[in-house]
Amino acid sequence: MSRAASTAPQSQQSTRSPAASILHQPTAVWAVAFACVIAFMGIGLVDPILPAITRDLEATPTETEMLFTSYLVVTGVAMFFTSWISSRIGAKRTLLIGLALIVAFALASGMSQSVEAVIGFRAGWGLGNALFISTALATIVGAASGGTSSAIILYEAALGLGIAIGPLIGGLLGSLSWRGPFFGSASLMAVGFAAIVVMLKTDAPAPVPIRLSAPFRALARPALGVLAAAAFFYNIGFFVLLAYTPFALVPLGLGSAITLGLVFFGWGVSLAVTSVWVAPLLTRRMKRTHVLAAVLPLLALDLVAAALVSGSAAGLVVCVIVGGLLLGVLNTVLTECVMEATDLMRAVASSAYSGVRFLGGALAPPAATLLAAAFGPAAPFFAAAAAVLVAVAILLLGRAQLHRANGVVDRLEEAEAIGAGDS
Repeated sequence: MSRAASTAPQSQQSTRSPAASILHQPTAVWAVAFACVIAFMGIGLVDPILPAITRDLEATPTETEMLFTSYLVVTGVAMFFTSWISSRIGAKRTLLIGLALIVAFALASGMSQSVEAVIGFRAGWGLGNALFISTALATIVGAASGGTSSAIILYEAALGLGIAIGPLIGGLLGSLSWRGPFFGSASLMAVGFAAIVVMLKTDAPAPVPIRLSAPFRALARPALGVLAAAAFFYNIGFFVLLAYTPFALVPLGLGSAITLGLVFFGWGVSLAVTSVWVAPLLTRRMKRTHVLAAVLPLLALDLVAAALVSGSAAGLVVCVIVGGLLLGVLNTVLTECVMEATDLMRAVASSAYSGVRFLGGALAPPAATLLAAAFGPAAPFFAAAAAVLVAVAILLLGRAQLHRANGVVDRLEEAEAIGAGDS
């Protein structure tokens, strides 16, 4: 297929309503989406048990937050290489290796006797997560019916559902022991592994090998570079809200695993709802970049509000839920922009963008607890709001590079695509 031929349908499909097609997917897509739900549970799974791990393993809050950092750093760095790996061994094998690593390291985390061991095993979990997540996004986009937008909405719905269920299961199992959520996650991942084995056919035709340098070279593309840089700072806000807020709630009387699990279950449900229904509604009426420019400042305001009410349990919970609503829109629209902003292979674009994005998130949890210790519980939320505003500034300064992310392909680019022939 020529690039011109592939570009035009993508732009048309991006504006199509997903309602009619999102539920009518091949079984392989549902298998990957189910495994995505379980994989994304790993992000929020530890939220309700952070105070318990701190207490039982005699760790400081900053040491405990390293459970997020080790996981996200390894995930981010490994993301740059996942497209190279999957293009040589195939998407199915890459997904299965990723799932197997998650099962192994989740079990090891649950059997750990020190916070240092949990931090190390979470790093291994992050490697499996990187192999799975980056490949899963490209697999769903490539195999789903209804176009890119429908596929991304399905992926983001899996993300939202996983993030919602993760804290709930973490809270329920964590009320028995902080080890329970790790064993539960390993068991569910084993089910996801079996679903991929049975339902996802072997890659056909054989994948075209991708250069090891491809994701790094991809970031030199102005559009992808702008979006990745913005996502780096956006993810700081995301993970301050997710990873630091449990510690802010503990002194306010909301420190039990089940209570924190319910709070962040509400956050994740809010994220899933806006990912699936609100984001498509907005992008049908506004350009994607306009949606980002409108919603990112609202997230910054929500984080400022969290700082101002950091002494109120009810106020913080409301800010967490509102944050989930905003994050659902932003996750979906940013991912759509990345998938449409260039003519790069989707696996390459996903690897490059996701690598930068997760590295941004890795900085936030320990930095937040250090700021809280030095300047008080409101400081991390103010810092997160500032980071989100940096993301807004990057998008505004780079808006000239993002026409294609809005489904606009100029005539020169279209002519070059026609002249390039088969991709």
